[in-house]
Amino acid sequence: MAYSQPSAPSRASGLIHRNVKHTTRYTVVGNHLAQHRKLSLLAIGLAVHLQSLPAGASVGIKALAARFPESELRIAGAMRELEAHGYLERFNERLPNGRLAPRTISYNRPGAEPDPVPRTPEPPPDAPPPASPPIPPRPPAPRPPLAQAHRPAADLLARLHLHEPRLLLAERDIHRLAPGVTTWLERGAHPEAVLRTLGARLPDDLVHPAGFLAHRLAALLPPPPPARPQATLPPFQDCDGCDRPFRSPEPGRCRDCRPHPPARAA
Repeated sequence: MAYSQPSAPSRASGLIHRNVKHTTRYTVVGNHLAQHRKLSLLAIGLAVHLQSLPAGASVGIKALAARFPESELRIAGAMRELEAHGYLERFNERLPNGRLAPRTISYNRPGAEPDPVPRTPEPPPDAPPPASPPIPPRPPAPRPPLAQAHRPAADLLARLHLHEPRLLLAERDIHRLAPGVTTWLERGAHPEAVLRTLGARLPDDLVHPAGFLAHRLAALLPPPPPARPQATLPPFQDCDGCDRPFRSPEPGRCRDCRPHPPARAA
């Protein structure tokens, strides 16, 4: 009796890597981004593209839409995803000449402190002295004082963590977000309503509250109050008695030319 020999096991299905080590023009991306469970593929790809660009590159929505086939609407949605999860921060910075310049910050590890500046190793004891002393680092420029009109908004932002502890903001973030809150207040939003709206239904994985609040301030901006109707004045008429102009809905005599009623007896 002939026995049938079992067939050899088939190759396991799934992904197979054929990797080559990069030595130039490459970007390191963490798996926390590449395998993010809540970001869309478009948002992940956009974050990788932003991390690969040099500092100062133009990364506005229109510039990205001109570079890629996705529409401005889809790119704007992907940016909002990255802002909500701490990978992106967008704001307007006021320049010394008073104009506003858009700024975009890409975070490759949201919530982590930036790497410290590497220190120069100390020379050995028998090394010759350096030719010239190193130039000391320039101290950071002082932050301009907050405008008086934005102080109520800044106080409101400083109180956010009392309602929601995860919304504890740094001073620089309060200065940056205060103009947006001022716009809400100028449009008639009550301060307590602003606190409730900004702190409601926060995502469970919130790691960058300033970027999330910047998106919420722009996306949920209330409409401006309706314009008050202006009171219309009656037209000018020429007085039939003295030809002086006076305002009245109908022609006739001015106040000085009208007959005055007789005074009543005491």
